[in-house]
Amino acid sequence: MSGAMSGAMSEITSAGRPSPGRPSRGQGAFEVLRAQLREAAAAFADGPDALEGILLGMVDDVDRAVREPLEIFPVCHHSPASALAMARRLRRKRPKVVYLELCEDMAPLLTELRNCRLPVAVQAFATEIDGFPAEWSPLSVVAPVTEASAEYQAIAYALDTPGVELVLVDRSSDHVFQWDARRAETTRPDGPDGPGGSDGGEEAGLHGDAVGVEIGDLRPRFAELEEHLLRHGRVRHWSEWWHQYVEQPLGESDHESYRQAMLLIGSLFRRLAPGDPHRLRVDEDRERHMWTRMRQHLAASGTDPADCLYVCGAFHAVSRVAEFGVGGAGGFEPGPRTATTWQYGLIPSSHAAIEAQFGLAPGSVSIAATVWAKNLRRTRVEPYRLAGQAGAKPRKKTGGQAKKQAAAPPQASPAPEAPAADRLSGFLRQPPVLDGLDEAELLGWSVEIVRAARRNGYLASTADAIAVFETSILLAGMRDRARPTPYDFQDAAVTCIEKDAVPGRRDVRRLVEIMMGGDRIGQVGYESLPPLARDVYDRLAPLELKLQQRGVRRALLDIAARPELEQCSDVLWMLRYLLPRGAARPVMGERKLGERPIQESWDLALGTHQRALIELGYEGVSIEQVLEQRLRRAAYDPKATAAGVLAAGEDATLYLRSRRLADELGTHALQVLSAERSVDGAPEVLRRIRRLLAYYRTAEPALPPWIESFVRTGYAHYCTLLPTAFTDDDATVRQVAAMLGFLFSMEGLALSLGCDRTQLELAVAQSHPENPSKTALLWAAQTQLGHLSRAELSARCGELLANPLVVPAYPRYLSGFLHALEPAPGLTGFVVEAVSNAFGRLPDEVLLPWLPTLITTLRSGGAELAPLLIREAGRIFPGRLAELDEWTPPWRAGPAAGPEPAPVRSGRPGGGGAALLAAHPAALDAVAALLGCDEPWQTAAPARTGAALTGRYPDTAAALEALLADV
Repeated sequence: MSGAMSGAMSEITSAGRPSPGRPSRGQGAFEVLRAQLREAAAAFADGPDALEGILLGMVDDVDRAVREPLEIFPVCHHSPASALAMARRLRRKRPKVVYLELCEDMAPLLTELRNCRLPVAVQAFATEIDGFPAEWSPLSVVAPVTEASAEYQAIAYALDTPGVELVLVDRSSDHVFQWDARRAETTRPDGPDGPGGSDGGEEAGLHGDAVGVEIGDLRPRFAELEEHLLRHGRVRHWSEWWHQYVEQPLGESDHESYRQAMLLIGSLFRRLAPGDPHRLRVDEDRERHMWTRMRQHLAASGTDPADCLYVCGAFHAVSRVAEFGVGGAGGFEPGPRTATTWQYGLIPSSHAAIEAQFGLAPGSVSIAATVWAKNLRRTRVEPYRLAGQAGAKPRKKTGGQAKKQAAAPPQASPAPEAPAADRLSGFLRQPPVLDGLDEAELLGWSVEIVRAARRNGYLASTADAIAVFETSILLAGMRDRARPTPYDFQDAAVTCIEKDAVPGRRDVRRLVEIMMGGDRIGQVGYESLPPLARDVYDRLAPLELKLQQRGVRRALLDIAARPELEQCSDVLWMLRYLLPRGAARPVMGERKLGERPIQESWDLALGTHQRALIELGYEGVSIEQVLEQRLRRAAYDPKATAAGVLAAGEDATLYLRSRRLADELGTHALQVLSAERSVDGAPEVLRRIRRLLAYYRTAEPALPPWIESFVRTGYAHYCTLLPTAFTDDDATVRQVAAMLGFLFSMEGLALSLGCDRTQLELAVAQSHPENPSKTALLWAAQTQLGHLSRAELSARCGELLANPLVVPAYPRYLSGFLHALEPAPGLTGFVVEAVSNAFGRLPDEVLLPWLPTLITTLRSGGAELAPLLIREAGRIFPGRLAELDEWTPPWRAGPAAGPEPAPVRSGRPGGGGAALLAAHPAALDAVAALLGCDEPWQTAAPARTGAALTGRYPDTAAALEALLADV
């Protein structure tokens, strides 16, 4: 069937045959065309069966749509030919009602297009969904609008012409997702024009993950048909085929020829579409919905169908559903909407974003904009533009004329037109003609591309301009084209100028795209922004920057000299948290708990990321509200961890300075920690709780209750998990070290809150690791608890180095000791000793492979521990190279290597502890104040009166003596 259809298409589009005359009154409008198609079907298919049914069915579809009393205007999205035909038809017909194929709930937004610079997209957005799977959130539907589009011409005409009503008749945004199976072809990420469509970089992502809705998605759904058209049309992609064989001929045709040709193409693509039941059902439901809405509006308003215009895609214009037409049978109800709350607004769009979302060729929308401008100059058709639109020319009307037109309804429709005659037969045989204007334009392109190539480092000359001109004509002739297209010119420029190297950042193909108009990026005006976005711009006004423009703006904040800029700093830090990377980037300055900013420097690109800022407005009326909602959402997520909830609480304090929200999230973090049964987040929990403790101890008179509860619960929680974590293979050494770090660093506070140290001692006693790294970590914990002396720990390491069977695993013990600095920073000197002994005694075949592991361990999990080792090594090792030969490590210097002396526990005043304390009465006074002892001195010597107190408290004296001995 594919070969037969290919022959039939060739027969239809062949050029040079005489055009048939107009059919007589006794014949139907398309009887001559039907007869020709019957002959073609019999010749190419060896029989008039299947092929004849398809070809004659296409003519029947066109005839049915043309005879409909409510005029159907078929269009293709972002087609300059459709826009030109629409502008012509609106000025002649002057309809009173315009029905538009667009989501019916987007109607209130269309008036806001006056405040924008096209292209922009109408968006429906939902974050709080009800009735859809949670993983779909957020939901987003966009409908891009460009000036070179038929829908914009219809919108501008309806909104600026008094007495004209614009009615959107397509399904709602909610039903877009109700009827959508979330298949890949919905957004066409990898269209036939190339993977990902356009390579527009940042601009290609202006629509995000939104589902695109456009008027007239006209493209073959039958892969073999599209492949055949591209091969026989000698083009690379569908956009080029459409420009050559549809766009150019229709741009010069009259209304009826345009209308019938578009209907014929829509019928062809519809009849050769694959039998996808889901997609077919969605298409038919949309058509039933649109015709039902139009009949309901006609019945309610009493408008004559002859005064209306129905603007839809050519694919839907030839619908075969029973509801088709003003006299269609039955009605259709799409069903109720879900409880999802939808927000509506305008977001900036671009040519690259449209190309990427709808699978168009790179540069095709820019070329369409260039063709649109060329058609306006050539035909002198005055397009419709919304009053106040950026780039629109003011209308020149006298006051009386303006008042008269405002008060008068639109002109009545002319007398009913005669039934449309067959224009297809002649139009399909008409060859395109190359006129002098096209040659002049091609010459201008050739000169301009050489000039652009020179600016970008190419060694181009006037000879290259001539070569590009002649090569463009040659390529067009080789491809059976009457005149070169922009795509022919692009290929010729690449061949003649680029040659074999690209000296600069842009190649010739990209230079041609820029020359043809480039990627135009729209902008939403201040008046059309949501309240949140306007509030952001107002609060950043003291910076005196044009933040709505695209590009990067440098902001310098001298907060010390201008304290009012601190509010701008708060806004910028919140924007940095909420917006994508690059929208607000700090160059100088940082925000930490407990610190106030002095000077800051920022790179701001809010105009470039206007879409993200607008979508924030769908979530709340201020950035503080949005930030609080996001922090709550992250904290109360079912998969949230204790570390994540602590991070949310810290951000609430850091950015919002909200004690209420921080206390709420902290209490929730306590509950999440109690429910956790793994230690994956222990390092992050330790880091954040230490930071919060340091902040509240300096900024608040007392610790918040949730902090005390968190420390108390965390102490018991990690004591319970410690024995299991030591033997669990899934628990890493860093995670176990973080648990010990929490227990040892929080021990003083936990014991003061009622915890029992026996829990920790029992947990360590019940731990029996087999992994060397964890074994070393356990030895460090025993040393910290006092169950293992430093001398015994050094002796164990010496035994490991003396055992040949254990030497290969000794580096893993050292890794454990490195992580042990987290819970026991007092072992820094011992770790330096152990590493030094390893470098001195390990063989090279063991030491050298271990060095990368040591470096990566310090870099990934011990970046904060490396300064401790460096500082201790700098204190121990000599500072000069000449001193190294005579240097003896302190752990080999005799007494230092011996066993530690037992602490003196004597209650007599003449004991070692009593003498030491008597020599330092100020220290004793401070300890007495901490213990609450306000009794007077009991000795006659004022300088020695602390001795009596030490005699009464011998345990305290012994503890202080031991502490001072370590120092």
